[in-house]
Amino acid sequence: MYFKRKMKNATIVLLLSFIFGVSCKNEKQMNENLSVVKQPVAKKIPKELKIHNDTRIDNYYWLNDRENPDVIDYLNAENEYTKEALKHTESFQKQLFEEMKGRIKENDTTVPYKLNGYWYLTRFETNKDYPIYIRKKETLEAPEEILFDCNVMAKDQSYFNLGGISISPDNTMAAFSTDLVSRRQYTIQIKNLITGEIYADKVLNTTGSATWANDNKTLFYAMKDEVTLRSEKIFKHKLHTETENDIEVFYEEDETFNTFVYKTKSKKYIVIGASSTLSSEYRILNADTPDAEFKIFQKRTKDLEYSIAHYNDSFYIISNADGATNFKLLKTPENTTERKFWKAVIPHRKDVLIEDIEIFKDYLVVNERENGLNKLRIISWDGSEDYYLPFNSETYTAYIGNNPDFDSIELRYGFNSLTSPSSVIDYNFKIKQNKIKKEQEVLGGKFIKENYESKRIWATARDGVKVPISLVYRKGIKLDGNNPLLQYAYGSYGSTIDPSFSTIRLSLLDRGFIYAIAHIRGGEYLGRDWYENGKLLTKKNTFTDFIDCSKYLIEQKYTSEKHLYAYGASAGGLLMGAIVNLNPELYNGILVAVPFVDVVTTMLDDTIPLTTGEYDEWGNPNNEDYYHYMKSYSPYDNIEAKAYPNMLVTTGLHDSQVQYWEPAKWVAKLRALKTDTNKLLLHTDMDSGHGGASGRFESLKEVAMEYAFLLDLEGINR
Repeated sequence: MYFKRKMKNATIVLLLSFIFGVSCKNEKQMNENLSVVKQPVAKKIPKELKIHNDTRIDNYYWLNDRENPDVIDYLNAENEYTKEALKHTESFQKQLFEEMKGRIKENDTTVPYKLNGYWYLTRFETNKDYPIYIRKKETLEAPEEILFDCNVMAKDQSYFNLGGISISPDNTMAAFSTDLVSRRQYTIQIKNLITGEIYADKVLNTTGSATWANDNKTLFYAMKDEVTLRSEKIFKHKLHTETENDIEVFYEEDETFNTFVYKTKSKKYIVIGASSTLSSEYRILNADTPDAEFKIFQKRTKDLEYSIAHYNDSFYIISNADGATNFKLLKTPENTTERKFWKAVIPHRKDVLIEDIEIFKDYLVVNERENGLNKLRIISWDGSEDYYLPFNSETYTAYIGNNPDFDSIELRYGFNSLTSPSSVIDYNFKIKQNKIKKEQEVLGGKFIKENYESKRIWATARDGVKVPISLVYRKGIKLDGNNPLLQYAYGSYGSTIDPSFSTIRLSLLDRGFIYAIAHIRGGEYLGRDWYENGKLLTKKNTFTDFIDCSKYLIEQKYTSEKHLYAYGASAGGLLMGAIVNLNPELYNGILVAVPFVDVVTTMLDDTIPLTTGEYDEWGNPNNEDYYHYMKSYSPYDNIEAKAYPNMLVTTGLHDSQVQYWEPAKWVAKLRALKTDTNKLLLHTDMDSGHGGASGRFESLKEVAMEYAFLLDLEGINR
């Protein structure tokens, strides 16, 4: 154990003195390392950016050209500087990597599921980075068929990702997709599962998913714009034909919408979906007649969101129609799908958010969220049963799993908590019993769940709103303000960060860290209103909620300013940039991954991937009101000449979600303006994108670097 809580006071003083001494020694070592490599200084090339009679000067705009050798040289220089700054932690990083890797069962298999006469599963093997996809006919005792061995497919590739796999209705072919760059531009190919032959058919620049019609020769897929990467077109491909002859069946003209295609669980309909942040629209086609015309389900209406599922002769619809902020469940006959025919199945409830449904022959399962907690509701179609599965934990995560079989008498769902490893569970509707099919194994022999404690507390935000915080830590901590604490949040797009288990996180917990998830506005933890009050012109609530949670954690002596750390990624990186501009004194260190920090410039550039589809989230800065509000919180635009915390920033050169130049520019400007001597490090993965390195374990090396950075600031080096 990192710290024995029952030591005598004198011993504690000695230990703290030792830790302080180690910390000073580590800082001296880091500074000595940095004296060897010159701190990178990005050249300034002023560029005027004018709109709405307002002028911004961007000295680092030039960094947005990845083909410019000077840009690559600068990124490499930052990488070298970071490597040198953390050189004294290299052995510790290796230790952390091996420790985190050692908790993961290398020789492992997923819980099988049955689809159309075959059992499908995924296997991982020792000393191999990638999964192997397998199926067995009819029974689990049958000989295995290897569909895809990603270890073979990834050979000689610096990056590899297998996207979607779609099995043909007759089980003889698989449409699959690969990304070798990490730009999420997938190439679709078709493999004959009988002969192993990969056909000549090859479709470039797709979203990665493909949908078979019931004729076993027609495929539908979504094509991306090559510049913006917006999925804007649906094409139809005929097996063994030239892809340039593929027929465009739908074009999404609205640049704020993306489009996609899938088949209903019933296998009866091909569905084309189009959605923005706040609106959606679907088109349907009988999967038996792929050359017929798609029919609009319900034409798009501003702020009308809906999703559809088919069963028997009806469609079931989750929608916010008629002011149903937290959504309601409706039903309509499959031949009369317009909104006027929709009838309520589960009405709207003010305090309960409907997130998802799963339909079975005899039962309907509804995934709900109430007071931040997941709830699984079981309803029999005959109306005789309506109840919730019991969950007794104070804070946990439960979700509907993979259930492709309508006729099943079992619901597969997942459960975990901050202290309980993930479980895959089959619940039998008839006998009302759970069967744990698999519980995540934590190897290494050191993890005992009873040694950890989790709880949920509520901080009061400055406007009086109560903000929940999920905490996990080793039992026995003292609330004396001396605990290192890592506070995490996301806070955008209505995305809820549920309190889930992590084997990786144990490397922090076992060294005395508290881990906190702040369920701030901008997510949907407390329902749809929680999201609506953390976006557009209320976006600043996201940032102030996080800060107010930090202040509460300090007030309650979970930690202090000297020991408080924060972490955010992507839109959570925007959050990090905002909080260090507003209250840098609260944090000793910040971890920032692939951060969206140059908000105004990015949102004004509609050639950048994802920009136009983000208007409903952030606002369109071509509108003056949104421009000025956005500018008032944009991290890059609000850097000042003042002290900032220690910071480690990571990104990927090929990131399609948040372009690498945002963190690069941000770091360059911070370096030029900040007045402190705290660490400011930028690490760019020159081979990857938004999701980081490919491979099962390779990404752990970056986590090990991040953790070593945090632990080093605490004077912990083993």
